[in-house]
Amino acid sequence: MREADLYAPLKAYLEAQGYEVKAEIGDCDIMARRGDDPPVIVEMKLSFSLALVMQGVVRQGLFDHVYLAVPVSKGWKLRYRDIIALCRRLSLGLLAVGPKGVEAHLDPGPYAPKLKAKPAAKLLREFERRVGDPNQGGITGVKKMTSYRQDAIRCALHLQAGPCKASVVAKATGVLRAAAQMRDDHYGWFERMERGIYQLTPMGQAALADYAEMAAGLTET
Repeated sequence: MREADLYAPLKAYLEAQGYEVKAEIGDCDIMARRGDDPPVIVEMKLSFSLALVMQGVVRQGLFDHVYLAVPVSKGWKLRYRDIIALCRRLSLGLLAVGPKGVEAHLDPGPYAPKLKAKPAAKLLREFERRVGDPNQGGITGVKKMTSYRQDAIRCALHLQAGPCKASVVAKATGVLRAAAQMRDDHYGWFERMERGIYQLTPMGQAALADYAEMAAGLTET
């Protein structure tokens, strides 16, 4: 497929809605007019790309109603939600050219994002609770040191001396969620001896050795 192959179905789509359509008006791939309505600009590419988005943003410096147009491809469904979210945030429309013709997936319009308060609060809590900056940004394939893991290390350190009541561990370590954390035992570090009393497992002992440097830092705070 050539980029020029997108023009005919897009032109037919717009003309069916009463627009007069012309190609290559200045740097605009397509310009359409319908009476006194604001002009519509369509920028075409064979795939959704940064270059296409930048073209659309540049056209927004001239006109309000700007669409991006791409053919439907195999990767379309995988990226669809992200593409829609980006276009909506930038107030760009989105047209998809497929075997059955052109489909409008998004119309241009002002975007007023609604912040997600709960996820944001969760991230802020994690920032406040995490001791130091134990992770290296951009590294993948390694376990992240979270405040939850740091709390588990605190509990494990206290249990090195032997089995202990969860309430005592919580008071001694300052980990308010110690009882739930040891009961849930996401890491396999803790073993329930009897009601409310836990001991460290061999896996927990090994974890303290693995996180010796972090453990030392936590005992200093």
